[in-house]
Amino acid sequence: MAQYAVLLYPRDSADPARDAADTAAHQRHSDELVASGALVGAFALTPRDMATSISGDTITDGPFLDAKEVVAGFYVIEAADLDAALAIAQRCPAVHNGGVEVRPVAGSLTPGMTTTGSGTGASSAGGSGPGGSGAGGSGTPQR
Repeated sequence: MAQYAVLLYPRDSADPARDAADTAAHQRHSDELVASGALVGAFALTPRDMATSISGDTITDGPFLDAKEVVAGFYVIEAADLDAALAIAQRCPAVHNGGVEVRPVAGSLTPGMTTTGSGTGASSAGGSGPGGSGAGGSGTPQR
């Protein structure tokens, strides 16, 4: 199965004061992903004012770009194709409070495992670098 990253862009920009109902809705969605076996990993990010950016030799407090939209978190799922990934992402609560972006994963690296190309599930020996096609990989995810 192919892997897809789902980036969350809520209007409230990773507000730590999210209400309990919003938190509960995201927890229910996470529980559904775990139960279905689709979830590879999920990460919530701190508010953007906690970011530190690096460009060349310059280190700056704050986000790299000052943008209206901010990635508040992301998760990686396994799905048969892009349509299946979109169907999963449409159930994310952030769709109703901003939006989400779905992208095919071009490659992955897990410590202790070989890198895999897009479309692979578990890593296997003989895998190629990011964007390549590892053993058992199909290259580009299909829609």
